[in-house]
Amino acid sequence: MIRDDIILEDTTLRDGEQAPGVAFSKSTKLAIHDHLVAAGVRWIEAGIPAMGGEELDTLKAMIARGSDATLVAWNRGVRKDIELSLDIGFKAVHIGLPTSNIHLKNSIGKDRNWLLETAADLIKFAKDRGAFVSISAEDVGRTEIPFLQEYACAVTSAGADRLRLSDTIGILTPEAYAERVQSIVKVSSIDLQCHTHNDFGLAVANTLAGLCAGARYFHVTVNAIGERAGMPDFAQTTLALKKLYGKDLGIDTSRLYQISQIVASASKQKIAPWQPIVGENVFAHESGIHTKGMLKNDKTFEPFSPEEVGGQRKYNIGKHSGRAGLHHTLTEQGIAVDETKLGLCLDQVRALAIQQGGSVSPEQLQHIYFRILEERVA
Repeated sequence: MIRDDIILEDTTLRDGEQAPGVAFSKSTKLAIHDHLVAAGVRWIEAGIPAMGGEELDTLKAMIARGSDATLVAWNRGVRKDIELSLDIGFKAVHIGLPTSNIHLKNSIGKDRNWLLETAADLIKFAKDRGAFVSISAEDVGRTEIPFLQEYACAVTSAGADRLRLSDTIGILTPEAYAERVQSIVKVSSIDLQCHTHNDFGLAVANTLAGLCAGARYFHVTVNAIGERAGMPDFAQTTLALKKLYGKDLGIDTSRLYQISQIVASASKQKIAPWQPIVGENVFAHESGIHTKGMLKNDKTFEPFSPEEVGGQRKYNIGKHSGRAGLHHTLTEQGIAVDETKLGLCLDQVRALAIQQGGSVSPEQLQHIYFRILEERVA
């Protein structure tokens, strides 16, 4: 059962920007921040102050915006990182620390005793400064559950507000991710955050499984951008929760398409036409049966309306079209259609679509139709 107080935290500006080849300028980061806030996002992981330079200047400007969103600074497990974040005005900090042996040994050259001591010290330091403290259990997929429980109890006792369960390389199934959430719920009252990666295409499913298992917070990015295969998609996760689980997060979903386009442009990455929610094909219909049904009742082949997510419905003309689609497109162009000519018209449309390897434009359809009329008159 998903709790009623779940919280979406967008990390497009931190984990999303860590996608290879992506680098947001100050103006771009501030614009994305503003659009997220306008859409109703109330928790945003803003970036990494320790990077310094323009990133630090950008984060200061973001804080100065004074929005009602909680801005979270990401930090390494290093006191000076956290101190800098607090000094520039962040009220919420995240501390990134791994819990698997492979990460402890190969990423930071430490052991689990060091981890437990360091986590407690850093949490106390940040809490003494009055911060909301989130801390990671990175690489939970390769962290044994008994140690994960021990770590959760340790950071809870130290005063952490939230524990982030990071499936860093995306190797967990929904069942396995839920098992880790449930194992901590049994031993600790700390709020848990889902942070899942999409290496096997399971990021959204794992997040939903984690929420069903008792997690409260969860991460998303616009267009699912992020390291390697990315993260849970903002639009997909938001709408799945709203439409399939009855959990309205207060997000203005009519802005989803617009935000997607903004981030796609900023990251120089095109959106796949079949990308759920925001892809160009989501509300496009070509198949004869589908088009005929949609023209009678627009709920026939759509689970939600384009208006709900800021999209637009369209009817394509192509190889799989039927008479209803041709009639609709011609009528929209102000043409009084002779039904007896649609059969021949359809044959030529299909042939042209195959020849072109794609859709037939309304102008091409009109040309075919009038040519058939002229041939019949002659």
